[in-house]
Amino acid sequence: MGFMDSLLGRRKAVQPNLDALFALPSAAITLQVDLDMLATGRGSVAFRAPEGRAFADVQAEVQQLLDADGGPPVELIGDEYGFTWILVRTDPVDLSGVVTDLHAVNSSLLAAGFGPQLLCSLVSFRDPDDRAVAMVYLFKRGTFYPFAPERGAGERRDNVLEIRIRDMLAKELPVEPDVSRWFAVWGAPGL
Repeated sequence: MGFMDSLLGRRKAVQPNLDALFALPSAAITLQVDLDMLATGRGSVAFRAPEGRAFADVQAEVQQLLDADGGPPVELIGDEYGFTWILVRTDPVDLSGVVTDLHAVNSSLLAAGFGPQLLCSLVSFRDPDDRAVAMVYLFKRGTFYPFAPERGAGERRDNVLEIRIRDMLAKELPVEPDVSRWFAVWGAPGL
């Protein structure tokens, strides 16, 4: 950052560290031991799909790459906000496989020049009472945050659980410090 940038209050954008996704399997052990939360074998990547042949080709290439492993097929799902989600699943549950697939999707889109369209990735967990939690990776921030919808309460979040998970995983994952950036991902595929 140059002298003029600092005078004018401009900051360099945080670069994503996609390798941080590989810390999720060890964080999952903490979630399992402390909260009885188990990985569901589902994860997804959200992005705003631009129009055009180049993006369609990259999207088809990513889907073909992920479908080649013989597991459950990858799904493309649009949401009401105009984002496209790539949903990956493993059966039986293989969190490392999900993380590897999410890394491949993000890396492929980034390498093809579509990094600005990437929003987030999420990996879901559930406890024996069917309470859901997603660990959300913010692409543009390079950080994670927990999203915990309250079961049977409409669109309400369990903020106490989210803060508890943040504190629990702070030493294992780069956790987003600004809770105003912990946006809700209601109805996200994979949650």
